[in-house]
Amino acid sequence: MPQVVRSRIRALHGPPSAAPLPHRARSLADREAVAVLHRAARVLLEALPELTDRLVEALREQEPAYRAAMETEPAEIWQEVHHSLRHNVASLIQPREFREAAHRTSRWIGETRAEQGVPLDAVMHAFRMGGAMVWQDLVDDTARRHPEDTRLLVHVAADVWNFVDEHCAVVAEAYRQAERRLSWRRENRQRLMTAALLDGTARIADLPDAAAMLGLPVQGRYAVLAVAGARRAPHGTGRPPLDLGEGTPALWHSAGEVELAILPLGTAPAAAEPEPRPEGDTDSAPAPSAASDGELTALTDGLTVPVGTRVGISSVVEGLASVGDARRLAETALRACPASGGTVLLDEHLPAALVVSSPGLGTALADRVLGPLDRLDPADRDVLIETLTAWLDSDGSAQRAGAKLYCHRNTVLNRLRRFEQLTGRCLTRPSDAVEVSLALAARRLLAG
Repeated sequence: MPQVVRSRIRALHGPPSAAPLPHRARSLADREAVAVLHRAARVLLEALPELTDRLVEALREQEPAYRAAMETEPAEIWQEVHHSLRHNVASLIQPREFREAAHRTSRWIGETRAEQGVPLDAVMHAFRMGGAMVWQDLVDDTARRHPEDTRLLVHVAADVWNFVDEHCAVVAEAYRQAERRLSWRRENRQRLMTAALLDGTARIADLPDAAAMLGLPVQGRYAVLAVAGARRAPHGTGRPPLDLGEGTPALWHSAGEVELAILPLGTAPAAAEPEPRPEGDTDSAPAPSAASDGELTALTDGLTVPVGTRVGISSVVEGLASVGDARRLAETALRACPASGGTVLLDEHLPAALVVSSPGLGTALADRVLGPLDRLDPADRDVLIETLTAWLDSDGSAQRAGAKLYCHRNTVLNRLRRFEQLTGRCLTRPSDAVEVSLALAARRLLAG
């Protein structure tokens, strides 16, 4: 055997030790070598179960990736190895009859191992171990039974190892194709699960599977972010439409013209023990929770939104089953976002959200409250609306509103009185102030 191996190495990698033989003599040697190969291969076929046992044991000892499979399904692994050896050894004898069957077996093994998650390197190593063991047995049997023919195997060594390499290539290609199919199926299933969660159509029974596949807790706290007008990343780049910053996990999903992101916010904080109330005290009540979750406020404050991009962020919801509700809240916040762009956190813009949630009623309110201004000259009307908006944004301070508008506070007050006269509203009456504020929001958000 060492002599044969050394001869093969010299034949493949080293310079010829002598002048090449004439073509006729080389062909004769090749024919004799093929006959020796066939004779040894037939012996291997007769002892195939013993060869299979040895290869399976070698795989168990030398390839850790196969050990788990051998422990759970030893009979299946043995049959797979036996089937592959039988077709491959038979292909050495009758290549035309068995080549395609051997290829089918190798392709099946590559696909199966990809589905099982066995690393490709381990599969290739197993095939090369099988090829090495077959070659060793061919040489050993010839040396034992017909030692004078051992030297002839050098002429077919390259063919045998090319055969092994050919099947390694078949396995690798089948493995990669299966891996691509599995990846596409996994991504498609993730996409469908994400869409079902956002649509609110996910079944309760499917939530544990969805949580495991998407890496999300079933009982976590969630918000949804909706983005419109963002420049889309090239298909397949995996780049989200909006940079949320490092440390902010997000599961993105495209829904037509709007990009949605599920934001996991961890588990719900433990509820604080309520303070005991004095006996008979019916007026005191637990303090209300903050309107906006602190994590969302921090996200909004640190978010850099490109010009023209509109972002709506929902309230916080409890549980994966409520993500569909969060999506609808996020889209409401998006509708409350100015057309010029910006970010709207729903909990901080609830009046505007109320308006856009019922556009018909919002338009009717705007017409009822602000309709009398439409009879004015457009420039005059716009001045009154601008002044009223600045005054409301300044918490009713004419001084600060005047500073924003670059005019005297008395000018602001005169314009406000004129507004009251035209509309019949009194801005110092809380109910009227609420109506005016909502009407302005409706006019701004629902116009056009």
